[in-house]
Amino acid sequence: MTQADFEAAGLYDPASPTADERLQLLEWLVSRGVGLESMQQAHARGFLLFVASSGQMRERPSLTQQDLMTELGESAETLDEFRTSLALPPALPGAPWCTTAEVELFRGVQHGVGLFGLAEMKRLSRVIGSAVSRIAEAAASTERERMRKSLSSGATELEIAKGNLAVTHAIATPAMLASGLLRVHMELSLQRARGRGRTLVEETVTGCVGFVDLVGSTSLSRRLSPEQLGKVVDHFEDVAHEVAIRRDGRVVKFIGDEVMFVTSGPEAACDIALTMVETFEGNPDVTPRAGLAWGPMLDRGGDYYGPIVNLAARLAELAVPREVLASTDVVEALASTALAYESAGRRQLRGFDEPVSLVSIRRG
Repeated sequence: MTQADFEAAGLYDPASPTADERLQLLEWLVSRGVGLESMQQAHARGFLLFVASSGQMRERPSLTQQDLMTELGESAETLDEFRTSLALPPALPGAPWCTTAEVELFRGVQHGVGLFGLAEMKRLSRVIGSAVSRIAEAAASTERERMRKSLSSGATELEIAKGNLAVTHAIATPAMLASGLLRVHMELSLQRARGRGRTLVEETVTGCVGFVDLVGSTSLSRRLSPEQLGKVVDHFEDVAHEVAIRRDGRVVKFIGDEVMFVTSGPEAACDIALTMVETFEGNPDVTPRAGLAWGPMLDRGGDYYGPIVNLAARLAELAVPREVLASTDVVEALASTALAYESAGRRQLRGFDEPVSLVSIRRG
């Protein structure tokens, strides 16, 4: 393939200041077996630097919905339920979307239905699908950041394309991490259940739930660029994750600019909330506030539900910046004398029939 071929295809301009750089990229793509038509299609979409790596990420789908139905002996309706629970979009009629390797994934779902029942397996699949989707988005975000740094450092198109290919070859790393960590976290989950005196068949768990809200994010979003705001939120999430884990808590989820966590005991929850507030004490832009509640919660799909959870969320909304607001149940369950508190009165909260007695917690 010659320079003239590249020029005729609209991929190469010999008069461009970066003509030599582009030529190196195109010749490398040819050496990788990328055809001219594939280059043109990728170039038209602005993905020329990814054309060598995109074909390495996943085997080309060869099976349609009907093929998968035949392989598994399942109805189209059941397969659609499986796809939706795994956070996969609807399949186009007659279009290949599944690989032979991915058939085994759906066999695994079938096996899970036999073990747990359809409703429970769909619930578990929703959690898995949501988690894997988030991992993929996080990996893609990390890759975009790597590319931005490469571009700002003056890397050539060929260097960036080779870097993209290297990242694609390493795509199994998150999967290996997730697979290895799953067994560890399953054991930790059982240990937490035993520590709370909970049997494996109970639906509720007694513990402390907390919400910490990044106050002022709306005004921050007006004053900061998206990149700057992203750094603030990333820092908040990093702190929340580290503080909770180091104090034997578990981050349940991040909800926009808010984190939800749970602990077995109220001392740990108070320490987590207070430490997060203290961590940002010298930052006028970030003024966290927290709400804590103690009691029985419904444990489903790795998340928690019930009046206690709703109460903690309401208290986080009600707290003033840098305040940790809790229900009196938290204080009554405390065994530590290292914490002090003062009454915050009785408040009528949205969604609650009776006024709730509240306290503001601080270090003793």
